[in-house]
Amino acid sequence: MNIATTVADEIDVEEGGSAVHPMFSDAPRSVSFNKLRKRLLRQVRQALEDFQMLKGQKRWLVGLSGGKDSYGLLSLLLDLKWRGLLPVELIACNLDQGQPNFPKHILPEYLTKIGVAHRIEYRDTYSIVKEKVPEGATYCSLCSRLRRGNLYRIAREEGCDALVLGHHREDILETFFMNFFHGGRLASMPAKLLNDEGDLMLLRPLAYAAEDDLAKFATAMQFPIIPCDLCGSQDGLQRNAMKDMLADIERRMPGRKDTMLRALAHVNPSHLLDPKLFDFAGLMTQGSSARRTDVE
Repeated sequence: MNIATTVADEIDVEEGGSAVHPMFSDAPRSVSFNKLRKRLLRQVRQALEDFQMLKGQKRWLVGLSGGKDSYGLLSLLLDLKWRGLLPVELIACNLDQGQPNFPKHILPEYLTKIGVAHRIEYRDTYSIVKEKVPEGATYCSLCSRLRRGNLYRIAREEGCDALVLGHHREDILETFFMNFFHGGRLASMPAKLLNDEGDLMLLRPLAYAAEDDLAKFATAMQFPIIPCDLCGSQDGLQRNAMKDMLADIERRMPGRKDTMLRALAHVNPSHLLDPKLFDFAGLMTQGSSARRTDVE
């Protein structure tokens, strides 16, 4: 079954006041927004299918930071569930990390208004990061590890099968090039990952979605965005350099980001240099194999 065709058939964006999830009650009814919404829904469903994200899944914890990407993730999952296309229970979760001036009221008020089950958890990881990271160094790595550990814990407490995060196409490509340039390895963010303990999946349904599309979607949906005062206040991050590089490539050669993403799904180990992935020592010509048999 061609899921792209199926999605196009099943996802009819509402016009003329048809029933919608409360999250979309004030969404635009323009043709351009409907096209954007359908494209994002199609990409999410494609990722769900390609990486078998629904296999054995009943309940998901959806990480909600208050940024455009996590809002977009939650709304698209709710949209699919509203249409009967996502047979899992969803619970949104925000981890309040103790950042100065964090507007604690925004997310619970918004989630209550649209009728979404949620949990707000307070853990002062901000102070830990400020204490442990030397001045001038970037916070991202430690902040991410502390946040992820807490979200895994909450997922277990809530009886969830997976933690679902809002990383998109650009996040995946930026991570690949950070590893490529700074880590000396070929690796990125997987769309589906089993945690170290082996009891939870980590899923990224926005793997195929473009950041620009998510930004347009967030603006149109008028999400109450919460800026990140911790990471967003730092200049010169390696990830920002990768973002600028990719944006420059896309300006000069439109479509290259999609090509790069396709490349990550078409790996040929025999044409790389890692003997752990391919048995180079076992390569023999037909003549060599015949002579070896004669000797034996």
